[in-house]
Amino acid sequence: MILPVVKLGTLALKTFCKPIANRLKKEAGLHPKFRHFIINMAQANHRFSTKMQRRIYGHSVDAVIRPLDEEKAVQAAADLIGELFVFSVAGAAVISEVQRSSRSEARKEEKRRQEIEAMMRRDEELAKEIQVLKQMLDEVDQLARGRGIAGFSHFKHGHATEGFN
Repeated sequence: MILPVVKLGTLALKTFCKPIANRLKKEAGLHPKFRHFIINMAQANHRFSTKMQRRIYGHSVDAVIRPLDEEKAVQAAADLIGELFVFSVAGAAVISEVQRSSRSEARKEEKRRQEIEAMMRRDEELAKEIQVLKQMLDEVDQLARGRGIAGFSHFKHGHATEGFN
């Protein structure tokens, strides 16, 4: 039951994040300082990924890597920023769900612990009540013996021995 709801929520979250991510992509290339920053970031990412691909395929890694042209660098960085935004929002949603679930489980565990403690207190109260009843029964038995009513005492213990006679 909960899994389809989570999947639906994740899909809705991604759907709501896409326009925001697209807006970030659009705005990323318009500000001069930020544009310069993302171009440098895209060029560094391009160099890193190209070197990794060359290592994976066994090619030379000391070859010159041509930089991306400015528009491709802006587009690559803007795409990266948009995807990072969507991933961040989805990650935050997962983390908040895990924390909520954890708090819910902790509340359930606390409730179970309180119920167990209440049962233990009730058990102790019943044990005390049984002890008081035993004492009262002993007192009644002693009173009966003192007054000479022997049948009561034999009635209490007599049924246990009748079967063996």
